[in-house]
Amino acid sequence: MLNLILHCGSRQASRELVERCPTPPPTPTWVPIAHHQLLERVESSLTATGLRVVNQAHALSADRMRYFGLLEVVNGNGHADYALVIGVRNSHDRTFPAGLAVGSAVFACDNLSFSSEIVIARRHTRFIERDLPGLVDQAVGRLGDLRGLQDERIALYKQTALNDVRAHHLTIKAVDARIVPVTRVPHVLREWRRPSHEEFARDGKTAWRFMNAVTGAAKGGNLLQLPRRTQALHGLLDAVCGLQRAPVPAN
Repeated sequence: MLNLILHCGSRQASRELVERCPTPPPTPTWVPIAHHQLLERVESSLTATGLRVVNQAHALSADRMRYFGLLEVVNGNGHADYALVIGVRNSHDRTFPAGLAVGSAVFACDNLSFSSEIVIARRHTRFIERDLPGLVDQAVGRLGDLRGLQDERIALYKQTALNDVRAHHLTIKAVDARIVPVTRVPHVLREWRRPSHEEFARDGKTAWRFMNAVTGAAKGGNLLQLPRRTQALHGLLDAVCGLQRAPVPAN
């Protein structure tokens, strides 16, 4: 089981606090939904599809207007070194729509990465409460295919060798893409050259090793920005590994 709470930092929130968050009143064109309402609907859909939540963590922005939840799920087909994690996102300040982020977390170090995101509602629009169960069920129903793509991606990363020159070049590209701040470059290079966890050194210098060097450096950062950053990281590494995927269409 993963220690997902490590990633929440100062934004950590209890389930009770999430449930107590007030929801702003709607307008004629904008209808926010409660953070806990979205979370509970996602949990219900996961259970209905045979996915069991075994661990969870929650984060809120300082004003409680933005929410991000992490759900570690299993269905009997897990991997020895990483787990499937679902990110649940919602906002009350119109920053982003309600959505799910499909990702993985590594058992050895709890590094998180999100490879794809499914938008549940284009925005918080009229009739979202009526349509929410169907929208969530539809989104969760796509997790199986996305999980398969994620497993294929990670397997390819583990097989793709990188030399130091390529890794250093990718580090600079990661800074340019705002995946990792320049202040964390020494951490990335240190973990690349001599990983703290032997699991990442076992197969030599690979894209998997580099990914974990970068995601390890991202710990303690803004959890709400993590999906965007790690999706950009996958974009860099997919190109290196020759993996081409069509973008996942939004609902």
